[in-house]
Amino acid sequence: MKNQFIKKAFSACGLGLALLLTTPSCKLDEYNPNALAEEDVLRDFNGFRSFQSNIYTGLWGSLIGMPYGFLSETGTDLWTSPTNGVSNRQVMRYEEFTNNFNLVTNTWDFAWGSIKDCNKTIEIAPLIKDGNANDIKTLVAEAKAMRAYYYSVLVVQFGNIPLITTTDDPVKNLNPTRSTVAEIYAQIVADLTAAAQDLPVVPYQGNLQRVTKKGALGLLARVYAQGGGEGLMEGTKSYWLRAKEVAEDLILNKGAYGATLYTDFAQVFAYANNRNNAEALFTAYGLNPYSPSYDVATSNSKPNWYLHFYPSLDNAFGAGTDLLKRGVGSNTSNAYYGRLNQSFIAPTKYLINCFNATYDKRWENSFQTAFANYSGVQAKTTNPTPPSPANVTYADATVTLTAAICTKYGINPAFVGQKIYPFVDVDAKNASANATWQYPPKVWPKGVTTGAITSLQTVANANVHPYPLDVDEDRFFAYLSKDPLTPAEKALRKYAVVNINDLFDPADPTGAKYKDPTGNGLTPINMANLFPALSKFNHNFDGGWLGGNFQQKLGNIMVMRMAEVYLLAAEATLKSGGSGAVAAGYLNELRKRACRNAADFNTGTGMQLTNATMNDVFDEYARELCGEFTRWALLKRHRAFEARLAQYNGRAAASFIPAKHYNRPIPFSFLNTINNGSEFGTNGY
Repeated sequence: MKNQFIKKAFSACGLGLALLLTTPSCKLDEYNPNALAEEDVLRDFNGFRSFQSNIYTGLWGSLIGMPYGFLSETGTDLWTSPTNGVSNRQVMRYEEFTNNFNLVTNTWDFAWGSIKDCNKTIEIAPLIKDGNANDIKTLVAEAKAMRAYYYSVLVVQFGNIPLITTTDDPVKNLNPTRSTVAEIYAQIVADLTAAAQDLPVVPYQGNLQRVTKKGALGLLARVYAQGGGEGLMEGTKSYWLRAKEVAEDLILNKGAYGATLYTDFAQVFAYANNRNNAEALFTAYGLNPYSPSYDVATSNSKPNWYLHFYPSLDNAFGAGTDLLKRGVGSNTSNAYYGRLNQSFIAPTKYLINCFNATYDKRWENSFQTAFANYSGVQAKTTNPTPPSPANVTYADATVTLTAAICTKYGINPAFVGQKIYPFVDVDAKNASANATWQYPPKVWPKGVTTGAITSLQTVANANVHPYPLDVDEDRFFAYLSKDPLTPAEKALRKYAVVNINDLFDPADPTGAKYKDPTGNGLTPINMANLFPALSKFNHNFDGGWLGGNFQQKLGNIMVMRMAEVYLLAAEATLKSGGSGAVAAGYLNELRKRACRNAADFNTGTGMQLTNATMNDVFDEYARELCGEFTRWALLKRHRAFEARLAQYNGRAAASFIPAKHYNRPIPFSFLNTINNGSEFGTNGY
């Protein structure tokens, strides 16, 4: 990965386990002044340190991105497709699932490619001829932590796979054999235990992308829990008990480990906290377009995970000639939402119903349910010729309600002639010579409609809109109401309103089927293209945009954050025979900071728990970590797919085969490379 923190030292020579079969013929990208042979360079500390940075290459934008995102979140009780037609049905619904599916192959390749670099880093460390011993120890500890992370992804997704910890003889690796799940977890635990011992609290050289002690401990708690689901033991202790012990240690001593749990959930995804998030235990660090080393052409390093969670506003509002201003809000050039042309992943009714939005602010801090136009007053002020997505006057972003618009969207005709103003205003800043335009937004305050730039307000996260939307709100043209509104209540609002419950097809009692946009009783029927949009990864801050490529964003993505440790502590407490009251205490730490008003944190509102069950744990994972690469693993370790899909996602349950789908298929591309493909097996696909 090329950025100002860790530069990719070797270009990728190939992907998959085949990477382990040959000695790379790559050359150093930033350290190789004399074009020395690779082994000579790697025995020099500077060359070794440069090579070691490759252990992070497969992470950001590659593994922590769309391919692994689908594998780690969809096909669960949380997510469904918003229409009858579905992309990636293999993982969304377990349909037509073969061992030649690209998202599975990509995840396999990215993880194995990085394991190769971790192995080599660890293996050559004793050969380094110079350098500080503590520096070498730290870099090796990072490699062990990262190897453990990549292996944890592989064993969860694929089950028993080869366990390779050295740059082994090429011929032997052409006939790989599978290790047991127990052997793989034992190695992961050993790596993380050693890493936690040797890693510093403060990242090496102040480099925020590097894994530290708290990250290794957090991953260790996660891995113990996952192994607990496999029935594994460590001596006389179950992995569940070890998960509880590690999680509790990290919670009790978080200050000593440099770990933090924000006191307000709104801080977790606030723009100012993205690049240095105190709650993050381990972060996939995004590219910085303001860095001299930024390369706009860097491949596999700019994730588009965010856009799969957003509805297509164009499909819902046609050509953008009325409520949606087409020149402002097109799929391909929206400088506020990004490019909204995927619409692949929508929340199930179960996930939506997990939130009691009256009290829980995680709802609007995780999902956008009110949709607005934007202006570019800042952009036009700071640029003589701003880029077209931001070249929008306040007047051009303002909608004047007509009788035709009111009739079309079921808006009370008494509002004809009134206006709906933009919610945000974007600037246009050229971050680099690569024309990487940035569109940082500010918010127009409600009731101030002069369009004067001095009225704009800086907010923590412009994706977060008021909840509930005020009756007299005049900055949003459409609203998906979580609390069902009556016709009389809708008539008081001059924006289009759809009750979220009305988006679901009543024929599906599991709440996984949205209504067909071609006939559904909504006004107009195209409004069925809307659904609540997960906004966690839509990085609308200065430095988060990839110029004119609105499909991708450059912000950091947390691989793990401290909130998960509290969830793991509650889960492991219950699974190791602890009390529901103790588990409830850990969950309450998350529920309390999510409570909209401190006075409402009591048992009467349902925010405070006195006794927790595993269903409470499942629900809290959903509220806190939805979309954050954890759900599939959670359901796997509890063997919960059959029961929870049948209850909450009938579309996935229909094709889920327990004997087969608890593991992903071994990719055909890998099996076609080795000599013993038929013997190795496909995991039943």
